[in-house]
Amino acid sequence: MSLLNDALRAAEQRQDRPAAPGAYAGGQHQPRNRRPLLLMVLVVLVLLIAVMGGYWVFANSFSPEPMVKESQPSPDQAVQRDVSVAALPPAPQPEVARTEPLPKQAPTPEPEVAQPEVSKPEPAVASSSPVEEAPVEQEAKSAETEEAQPGKISTAGVKQVPETPAAKDRSTARQLERLVAKGNITDAERGLAALTQEQTAPRSRYVVARALLVDGKQDQALGWLPEGIAADHPGLRLLRARAQHANSDLAAAVDTLSANVPPVQDHAEYRVTLATLLQQQGKNGEAARHWAELIAWDDSQGPWWVGLAISLEAQGEQAGAARAYRQAAELPGLPRSLADYVQRRLQALRAG
Repeated sequence: MSLLNDALRAAEQRQDRPAAPGAYAGGQHQPRNRRPLLLMVLVVLVLLIAVMGGYWVFANSFSPEPMVKESQPSPDQAVQRDVSVAALPPAPQPEVARTEPLPKQAPTPEPEVAQPEVSKPEPAVASSSPVEEAPVEQEAKSAETEEAQPGKISTAGVKQVPETPAAKDRSTARQLERLVAKGNITDAERGLAALTQEQTAPRSRYVVARALLVDGKQDQALGWLPEGIAADHPGLRLLRARAQHANSDLAAAVDTLSANVPPVQDHAEYRVTLATLLQQQGKNGEAARHWAELIAWDDSQGPWWVGLAISLEAQGEQAGAARAYRQAAELPGLPRSLADYVQRRLQALRAG
């Protein structure tokens, strides 16, 4: 711009300068000087160049993106571009380059993906792929429905395995034990009656029959312990024999227990009851055999030694009986009444 001002100032000075005096030439016309015209043309060109340069700088400084002239692709290139775009997931479209300057605008917010946990509706946002948002909205609705019904458990696709008779008997026996503990034996018998219509229910029978025996209801207990069912279960045979013994039927009780004697390690109480009833029946030899098997399995039980001593003394084996009494007296935990009996028998055998 300083060059332009200097050029204008020089032109004005030349125009205002007076012409030099000279000889009068009469009516002759001097040729016009063309230099001022050329200078003015030059000044106009410089002005145009300066305006165009300023306009170009102004346009570039305010344009959001550089001006790019898009080239027209060939038909083959257009097809390949369409195929590649279809194979890729949808993406935000780039802004088209503009050929004229635009005012600077704030960036458009990107669309947010709806979360299943959001309960408050958000303002609608334009999305480039509205079809893909439908599954997200369906999942959110299903999640809200499941949260609204927490107590409902879907069993679709779960294979229901039927409960076996043994498992049902165990679960029913636990329920009957709770009823018996509360004193509801009548309700326990109703539950057992319903179960025995489907199976033999040995565990449930044992719970109810034992409770009836404790209450002194031997006949009711025997009603739940038929011989055909008790024959296959040692626990039920033991309860049946006790009910028979409570009804003063010692022979029937011994026959029930002697029908199928289980091993000692699995049913020690069964063998103790059988040996005791055999002693009461006068069969001391058989009783001594059962006592001996029990002691061979566990020799720390004082009452078993006393039972063996009684059976041996009844058979006339005084020395063996005395040894068994002494062994019982040396073991701890012997009841006081039984300990007194042992001392009396030892004194009698020594005096004898």
